[in-house]
Amino acid sequence: MKKFDNFKSNLEVLSRAYKEDLSNEFIVSGIIDKFFIQFELSWKVLKELLRYEGRNTANTGSPREIIKTAYQVYDFLEEKTWLSMLKDRNSMTHIYDGTEAKELVKRILEIYIPTFCCIKEEIEKEYRDILDDL
Repeated sequence: MKKFDNFKSNLEVLSRAYKEDLSNEFIVSGIIDKFFIQFELSWKVLKELLRYEGRNTANTGSPREIIKTAYQVYDFLEEKTWLSMLKDRNSMTHIYDGTEAKELVKRILEIYIPTFCCIKEEIEKEYRDILDDL
C-alpha cells in the first residue's frame, strides 16, 4: 500500500527528531510539520484498512470518524492519545508562542512518535500478507 509506504518513510525521518537540537526554532518547526504529515498519513492508512475490513465509515473524509471507528476495530489504538493528536493537529496553525511549540514537540517525542511506531508494527504484523495488494 503506497500510503503505508509513505507513512513508514515519513516516520523514519520523524523518528530522528530525538537527535536534533531542540533549541533551534527551525528544527522545532520542522518536527511539528513532520508530525502534521505523519498524522495525516496515519488516519489515511487507517481509512484504507477500514475499507479493506468492509467498514462503511471508510467512505467518510473525516479523520475523527475514521479514528473513532478504528478504535472499535483495532485494540492497539489508544483513544485518549489519538484524540490528543487530533486536537494538536487542529491547533497547530494557532501556535505562535515558542513555549507552546516546544511543549508540542515534547508530546511528539514522548507520546506521538512511539504511538506511530506501535501502529506501524501492529499493521505490519496484522496485514503483512496483503499490504502490497492494498
